[in-house]
Amino acid sequence: MSDNKQAMGLMVVPQGGGSLESYIQSVNGIPMLSAEEEYHLAVRLRQEGDIESAKALIMSHLRFVVHVAKSYSGYGLPQADLIQEGNIGLMKAVKRFDPEVGVRLVSFAVHWIKAEIHEYVLKNWRIVKVATTKAQRKLFFNLRKAKQRLGWFTQEEVATVAESLGVSESEVLEMESRLAAQDASFDIPNEPDEPDVSFAPVHYLEDQSSNHAQEIEQEDHDTQAKERLYAALRTLDERSQEILKTRWLSEDKSTLQELAERYQVSAERIRQLEKNAIKKLKSLME
Repeated sequence: MSDNKQAMGLMVVPQGGGSLESYIQSVNGIPMLSAEEEYHLAVRLRQEGDIESAKALIMSHLRFVVHVAKSYSGYGLPQADLIQEGNIGLMKAVKRFDPEVGVRLVSFAVHWIKAEIHEYVLKNWRIVKVATTKAQRKLFFNLRKAKQRLGWFTQEEVATVAESLGVSESEVLEMESRLAAQDASFDIPNEPDEPDVSFAPVHYLEDQSSNHAQEIEQEDHDTQAKERLYAALRTLDERSQEILKTRWLSEDKSTLQELAERYQVSAERIRQLEKNAIKKLKSLME
């Protein structure tokens, strides 16, 4: 039971410098599996669903996750979190690993480990996502490696990177600008010596195109006006109601002649009835 608790504990990376160092020492002390041992454990897991075999495969490769996660330390994210995400990728790899293919688990797992770490980096490196498409993700993780010096790329360097990564030069320039950008606080406090001057986005990003109070007030007015209209309409006789509805309120509006034929009167008589009904409605609504 104590071995199981220790094993489960090593799958959760502790936070804090000292704790993290202890974790790394612990996983580095776990014996590596031989190719034969790995094969038999993977077969048992795949054929019998043996949890202990899965645990043994995961534990023996935790040191490899630490090694991969260290290569992403330049993004300024907690190392413990990078390792934890990599461990999730390792677990997914172990679940899908087929020992009959003829490759070692470490070769198969590297894709899953990096995929989880990539997803974590993209979600947490900036408040606003810097890469959403597959091409942008590839460019994001390769541009830092391709850039050998500080400062902006020259046009020649842009062309070289674009060709090597299979993207356009404009995409390289766009990603470079995103990498160089910094997150800004939405409501930065004013400087003590300039209390009336603010450069916070909360001030210059305000939408001046609409007034929500006026919009709500107008909505209420329109709703009340519509209610008064239908209340007044119900006071008219049935024929006058039908004339106004078909002439003004229906999507498929009727002509004076069509209504004249329906009620067997002249078009002029329909016009008079319509005029009188509108006049009565106005007086009732006022």
